[in-house]
Amino acid sequence: MSRIYWTQLHTRVHKTLRQRSLLPSGAKVLIAVSGGQDSLCLGKLLLDLRSKWNWHLAIAHCDHQWSTDTGIAERVAEVAQSWQLPFYLQIASALPETEAAARQWRYQALSEIAREKDFNYIVTGHTKSDRAETLLYNLIRGAGADGLSALSWQRPLTEKVTLVRPILELYRRETLEFCHQFDLPIWFDLVNQNHQYARNRIRGELIPYLEEHFNPRVESSLAQTAELLRADVEYLETTAQDLLQQALTVNSDRLNRDCLQTAPLAIQRRAIRQFLPLVITKQPNFEQIEAVIQLISAPNKSRSSTLPGGAIAEVSGQWIIFFRCDRHN
Repeated sequence: MSRIYWTQLHTRVHKTLRQRSLLPSGAKVLIAVSGGQDSLCLGKLLLDLRSKWNWHLAIAHCDHQWSTDTGIAERVAEVAQSWQLPFYLQIASALPETEAAARQWRYQALSEIAREKDFNYIVTGHTKSDRAETLLYNLIRGAGADGLSALSWQRPLTEKVTLVRPILELYRRETLEFCHQFDLPIWFDLVNQNHQYARNRIRGELIPYLEEHFNPRVESSLAQTAELLRADVEYLETTAQDLLQQALTVNSDRLNRDCLQTAPLAIQRRAIRQFLPLVITKQPNFEQIEAVIQLISAPNKSRSSTLPGGAIAEVSGQWIIFFRCDRHN
């Protein structure tokens, strides 16, 4: 085996993995490689670190079948071959050319590969720069703390598969330098240059403007804010889950108002948001959560019919009872 040239980025990522317990020794790790600088940097780093962690590595590529993707799958396959790693390809069918549709399909496709090939971890090349952009993107859309801290170090994708982002402490400029240093075959995505997409405008226009006129280290500051918010969100979610367990009954179709009423509003909202998918089978929006919150202190027989799918919430004594309209009639 040829000698590995060890860089500062190798040391930083190795330290991060150890301190945060992100990828255990001997894990089966599926590396999502788009062909861009961040994912190639990630792949090379994990390949070099493999001897210290005994990972079983493979590369996965998601081909959107857009005109800008032509030839990329073949190039990623060549990289996998040169690294002597297994290569798995997922090809989309009539995928809409939108950021949201592409992101949702990629995670679904990667999860399918992980399930079929028995991988417990999927890693992606999200960076500190991505984290800053995501915070701004969600802030502009009106997101709460959860959205502002959306890019976390790890999160479950399925019951058996965990998504891990090992290079969240690296800037995009650092991954580019690393790729040049090791002569990695970067594919520059033309979609990333299309300013019709909001994220591209944030990356190409807003962040450079903020760096020039407000804070030259704005990416670092925004990423730090996201990290602080992530810790707050985790605490609030755990506290809300405890409250929900206290307020629930055995048959899970009603909540105890007396129990909920003692909690702060922020915890009430999170508990209701955790509960509603159990009865409406989809994620609730802010208005639906607030409609239920109003029932915590409302008079007896008050009701809300703003829930989707014909669901109704009604006050009955100390309870908020949830049912479908046809069942109630």
